[in-house]
Amino acid sequence: MPVAVEPTSAPRTPRQRPAPRPAARRKPAGRAHGLWPYALIAPAIGGMLYLLVYPLVRAVLISFQDFRLRQLISGNAEFVGLRNYRTLLADPRFWEVVRRTFLFMAVNVVLIMVIATLVALMVERLRRVGRTVVLCSLVLAWAMPVVAATTVFQWLFHSEFGIVNWALTSLGLDSFERYPWFANGTAAFAILVTLIVWQSVPFAAITLYSALTTVPLELYESARLDGAGAGRIFRSVTFPMLRPIFLLVFSLEVIWTFKAFVQIWVMTRGGPGDATTILPVYAVQTALSSQRYDLGSAASMITVVLMSGVLVLYFRQMFRQEDETR
Repeated sequence: MPVAVEPTSAPRTPRQRPAPRPAARRKPAGRAHGLWPYALIAPAIGGMLYLLVYPLVRAVLISFQDFRLRQLISGNAEFVGLRNYRTLLADPRFWEVVRRTFLFMAVNVVLIMVIATLVALMVERLRRVGRTVVLCSLVLAWAMPVVAATTVFQWLFHSEFGIVNWALTSLGLDSFERYPWFANGTAAFAILVTLIVWQSVPFAAITLYSALTTVPLELYESARLDGAGAGRIFRSVTFPMLRPIFLLVFSLEVIWTFKAFVQIWVMTRGGPGDATTILPVYAVQTALSSQRYDLGSAASMITVVLMSGVLVLYFRQMFRQEDETR
């Protein structure tokens, strides 16, 4: 009986993996590809240089030149060094304007920061409906154009048709009948402060309220458990947490109030007398009244230097306090 022999399987050869293909070389980016991002931002940079840097450089050059109406037409301006700055610094009226500018800035910034902080704290404690109404009102007030708001205030305090005089007279204050608000220097100054505070509080209040929403509620609860009152909570919890935002808002308000021009020029043009003349208004008056564009440019440069000095001093003080608390 034949025996079935099981066929032997052929020895398996190890399966060879296909040789890896050489990695495709990346084509070096062309010169055009490398310059494309710069080409995209070039219009923005060009616009910024033309609208911001060029006027500043031009104003600096004019402040060192004898630049009047003749030089504006002919273009041949002579460099006179620091003569324009010496002329300004020797003018007593200029120093009176500087003093009034700092007073105007200090009053406005203090009122804006105090009122905006109180409004932000109030909005945080309101319910949804009340919060929405207040925030919408702030946005609408903030969105009103500057010239339109200034015109409204002019009509409010109009000597004959103004609603303020009518309301005060209706209350029995007969001395305010046809009262000329803008003929009184102190009254005109107070009206301008009211206008600028009214226009600036919405931005500051909305910014501070947005920052307040980021403070953890656990910190407030811990402070209340420790027996801290509202004032103590604000000093020890809220303000330290919001110090960078307060610094930012304060700096912006200093800049905006220091260079306030449109409201004053539309409402009083710096009058009556010089009661509402601050440095930006003084620079324009000097440049336009006698075509002394060189003195106007010098006054503008001094304004920039003084404003930068105020901000640097404030930053140093804030940073010093932060270092002491660490």
